[in-house]
Amino acid sequence: MKNEKRYTIAHFIQLKHVVTFMTDTPLEAPKNTQNFRIKSFALRQGRLSTAQQHALETLWPQFGLEVDNEPLDFTEVFQREAPTIVEIGFGMGKSLAEMAETNPDINYIGIEVHRPGVGALLRLINEKNLSNIRIFNHDAIEVLEQKIPKNSLAGLYLFFPDPWHKKRHHKRRIVQPEFVQNIAQHLKPGGHFHMATDWEDYAEHMMEVMSNASDYRNTAGENAYTPRPDYRPLTKFEQRGQRLGHGVWDLIFERI
Repeated sequence: MKNEKRYTIAHFIQLKHVVTFMTDTPLEAPKNTQNFRIKSFALRQGRLSTAQQHALETLWPQFGLEVDNEPLDFTEVFQREAPTIVEIGFGMGKSLAEMAETNPDINYIGIEVHRPGVGALLRLINEKNLSNIRIFNHDAIEVLEQKIPKNSLAGLYLFFPDPWHKKRHHKRRIVQPEFVQNIAQHLKPGGHFHMATDWEDYAEHMMEVMSNASDYRNTAGENAYTPRPDYRPLTKFEQRGQRLGHGVWDLIFERI
């Protein structure tokens, strides 16, 4: 099993390797001590298509958000009062655009470090005439720290993050105690943190981390996974994986 080459959603969605998390490990410098950041994504930008480049040039001013030290006012950003949900690592944006189209009464903020994915989502926003999505092309940890107010989100989604399946790389997995504690600070009481993975050992890791997090309760019951809710789109890669007998595990935890 250890040497078996297994291709799953995480392999097919090349642009899903997203986000970093902080560790307490210091990096010594001659004069200053700095935090050492272990990245949970491999930044391979790839080539922008002509259409993606055009979308970035023409649509980013309307739908793109920049990172500074001023927290967002969601009402000002979206010009309305509505529940706001963040998705970390939206890949090429198809699922996020589908959710936004299906749920026009919800505001969505997507975070993605890969520019081709950002360009692809901007094209979808334009094609579907969506007004309820905004985008950060930035590290999610910095976005959360600098731009997302505390106790403000109705939900946060993390779908099919890089599983870092080799044991020596498990420290790079995004779902770690410090990360989930950080997420809890930005969720409203009753807000949901929804994760999904197609790697069983990562699902078990997620369950262990979340079950030990005091700020959450498992909406499905102790140590139980949740059937895929209707609002999470079923991707073609997930459908292919199901035909091949691969499992997918959803975990939904509520902030208490």
